[in-house]
Amino acid sequence: MTSGPSSTGFYVYGVMLLLVCAMKVPAMVRRRHDTLLRAACLLLFAAGCLMLFAAPASIAALNRLTGTPNFAAPVVYATTTAFSGASLLLIVNWRPAPPEQTRRVSRLCVTVYGLAILAIVVLFWAGSTPTEQLTLFDAHYATTPYIREMIVTYLVAQGVAMVAAGTLCWRWSREVHGSLRAGLRILAPAYLIIVCYVVLRLTAVTARWTGHNLDFLVDEISPLLSAPASVLGALGFVVPLAGPRVATTAHAVRQLRQLAPLWHALRDVPTPSAVRVPLPWWRTPPAVLLTGRRTALYDAILALAPYCDPAVREAAFRAAVRYGDDAARAAVTADAATVLVARERQRATPGQLPRTPHTVAPRAQDLIPLSRSLASPFVQQLREHYVPEQKAAHHE
Repeated sequence: MTSGPSSTGFYVYGVMLLLVCAMKVPAMVRRRHDTLLRAACLLLFAAGCLMLFAAPASIAALNRLTGTPNFAAPVVYATTTAFSGASLLLIVNWRPAPPEQTRRVSRLCVTVYGLAILAIVVLFWAGSTPTEQLTLFDAHYATTPYIREMIVTYLVAQGVAMVAAGTLCWRWSREVHGSLRAGLRILAPAYLIIVCYVVLRLTAVTARWTGHNLDFLVDEISPLLSAPASVLGALGFVVPLAGPRVATTAHAVRQLRQLAPLWHALRDVPTPSAVRVPLPWWRTPPAVLLTGRRTALYDAILALAPYCDPAVREAAFRAAVRYGDDAARAAVTADAATVLVARERQRATPGQLPRTPHTVAPRAQDLIPLSRSLASPFVQQLREHYVPEQKAAHHE
């Protein structure tokens, strides 16, 4: 067990983990056969309890309230073992494998770590720990009959689980990509740090067996590994869950920026046949905003179809080809010029269709290239060429 200057951090993290676990309970009730969800809830519950029980104030309070010196030791160690088993169980159920193999390994994991927890409790009551130790329990009782076996049991159980989980994460990370791979590559070193924590404590215990004193490894060095292991572990599980959503949001934001020129050009185009629902950007998810904006742009282009002049498109296409654009790029440039000129024609005669309306809209399947083409000099030149004529006609 370790102590620190304050228990606040332990309690904050513990309560947060238990709250997240409580939020998962309704889903677990609905999906009773979802082993992955059950393993995740077990991990959250074990981690939350571990943070609460391992707080320095909790260790002292458990000893005082029960009247048993070091009563907190088996509580913390049993919870640590449960957390270790839950971590391995989650990785086993998370990693793709044949269902029967997953069930077999899961049952083995539950059995082994359940027996380890039982052994910790039995060995503590069989041994004697008359002197309270808040920070040096492992080293102080390393040679005490039954208690030394209890200490070794929890350390070995924790070490084996972390080695196995870290190895599975690293091997699995070679088979996947994206945020899942990043999360697994973060989890692997997190488990490695916990293995180092276990090795340091086992080293101090072994030193006591040989008559040496390396107690500083227990109360000074190993506690320093707890924070980075906790942070990396949390990130490792969060990244695969949040990664796809973050990637989707980033993709939507990028496309919204790419569509901005076209949106600024067409957002005021009347679309009587379509209903536009206001979508304030500050409270609308980017993906929803992108869908709404694309729909509004297509509606605007469709509304401008009667004003689109094939002659304008043909002139812009020939100019773009002469400049060196290939046929595909020249076609997009021509569509952009046609749309801008059509917008000016609609503005010049609001509410009135042209005498010879056209029925073919620009062939814009992808709005982003169309938006980019608005910066083409040919588009601006053609717009400046046709707009004055339209304004003059409007004033007459």
